[in-house]
Order: sequence, then structure tokens, then C-alpha cells
Amino acid sequence: MESITEGYLTDYSSSFDYSELVEHAPCIKSKVGALFLPALYSVLFVTGLLGNSLVIFLLVRAVKLKSTSDVAFLNLAISDLLFVVTFPFLAHYARDQWVFGDVLCKIIMGLYHVGFYGGIYFVALMSVDNCLAVTSSGYAAKTTTAKTTLAISLTVWVISFGSSFPEVTYNQVINDGEITCRPLYPQTAITALTILHIFKMNILGFLIPLTILTVCHAVAIRRSPVSQAIKNQAVKRVSCIVLAFLVFWTPYNIASFLDALHHFHIFDDCESSKMLDLSLQITEAIAFMYSCFYPLVFIGIEEKLKRYLIKKFTRNLSTRGHAVKTQLSLTVISNTASVTL
Repeated sequence: MESITEGYLTDYSSSFDYSELVEHAPCIKSKVGALFLPALYSVLFVTGLLGNSLVIFLLVRAVKLKSTSDVAFLNLAISDLLFVVTFPFLAHYARDQWVFGDVLCKIIMGLYHVGFYGGIYFVALMSVDNCLAVTSSGYAAKTTTAKTTLAISLTVWVISFGSSFPEVTYNQVINDGEITCRPLYPQTAITALTILHIFKMNILGFLIPLTILTVCHAVAIRRSPVSQAIKNQAVKRVSCIVLAFLVFWTPYNIASFLDALHHFHIFDDCESSKMLDLSLQITEAIAFMYSCFYPLVFIGIEEKLKRYLIKKFTRNLSTRGHAVKTQLSLTVISNTASVTL
């Protein structure tokens, strides 16, 4: 009579597929981003802080905030500052675990999302303002009042804050073998809310703003009644804005879209998951550069700001030159007096 033990041994040794163990083994990922992200975030923090602070100074001192576009650019610089102040925390987080506690987790990630959406929305607002100023006579006079510009800016800030939901409400410190700061969604809605976050960022943070940028600037250039020289300046400004937006943000949105497909299990093997994580880290760092270098690019193409900087620079050189001449004259007089005595 065949024993029960023998039957089990015979069945398992002949029919069990050990390849299933490999297929369902946990995917162990190394923190490749820790090798370069901390240094990159540090450089972007310094660049973004200096660049956006310079923009705020120039707008307040040189431009005097005379139009809705100027106010939008000021708010853009402020939202970019909110964004870049998170970089030192993200630099340490990329190298190690989250060590700043639950309160800072909520604050930093909240600033990250509000600054992210605010920066993009204010660029779109500048495009709409430029388009309406060209196509609608009397528009500038109607929108340059303090109340109107304040109302428009507050509206954009409210929309930016609203766009950061629901992620900001779920962000918290999670300790599951590694201390992280990320949204802790309800167990029954993890996949749905994660995919919602990705698609919301793709649509609200990229596709809609890109459409607004492209359409508004195309209409503004086409219907501009000004001289060819001014029109060429507008074309240059438009090209820089749209091209910069495309170059810095398109790679990250493509990687995010692939991440959504990964959550749909369209591809979920370990190697693909590792490559996707690395591509998200790299393209996100590229997207961060937009907030750091865009202010410097805009200063380079904005004639009012360039003229102010050149004027201040030449004035300082003239003042220093005059001071040097005065000092040399005093030195010569002093030496002559000494020789005479």
C-alpha cells in the first residue's frame, strides 16, 4: 500500500515548476539616484534661489509691476522659490531615508506640489495676458488695476492649491523597513488614487498648460500689429518659453505615463520596474531645472530687465572709475606735497 507521504513526494518532485518562485520573488532595487541626485539638487537649489530672488528684486525695482504679466512673473518667481526650498530636503532624502519627521513631511511635500502647479499656471497666465493684450484693444487698461491683478493672482494660487489635492492630505511618514515620506492611500483605493495622481499631473500640469502656451503665443504672433522688429522680439520670447517647457517637462511626463501603465500591470517585470524608477528620478531632476534656469532665460530675453541691469552695471563701473580717479589724484597731490616739503 502506497503511503500518503510517498504520494506527496512523488507529486511535488515531478510536477512543481520552480520557475514560479523566481517569477514571484520580491524585486530588490538599489538607490542608484543616491549617487548623483543629492549633488544635483544642491546645485539646483543654489541656482534657483539666486535666480528667482534676482527676478523678484528686478521686478520690484525696475519694472514696478505695471501689468498683469509683470505680476504673473512675480508670482511665478515666488512659486518657484516655494518649489526650490524643498530641494535640500529632497537631496538628503535621495541619499538616505526621510529623517525630518511627520510635520515637515506634510509641509515640504505640500510646498512641492503647490509650487509645482503654481509655477506652471503662472506661465500659462502670462501667455493668456500676452495674447489678450495683442488681440483685444483696451484690455491692458482694464487689467492693470491693483484689484484686478490681485484677484487674478489669488485665483491662480487657489487653483494651484486645489490641484495639489488629494495627495497633500495623505502625505505622512511611513516606516515599512525604510522610513519614507509619501501618500498613504486607503488600502481599497491605492491603485486608483496613484493613477489619478499621475494622470492629473500629466493633464493639469502638462497637456493643458502646453496647449494654452502654444495657442496663445501663436495667436499673439499672428495678430500682432506692431513693427517687424518688435514682432521678432515676441517670436524669440515665445520660442524660448514654449521650447523650454517642452524640453524640461516632456521627458518626465512620458516617464510618469509609463509609470501609470506599470500600475495597470501592462508591464511589471522587475527589470522594467527598475528602469522606470531610474528614468523617473532622472527626468524629474531635468524638470526641476525649469524652475531654476527659466528666470535667467527670461531675464536674458526681457528687454526691460536687461536695460535695467546694464544701466546699473555701467553706473557702478562709472562710480567706481570716478572713485579710483579721485583716489589717484589725492595720492599724486599727497606725493607732490611730500616732495616739495
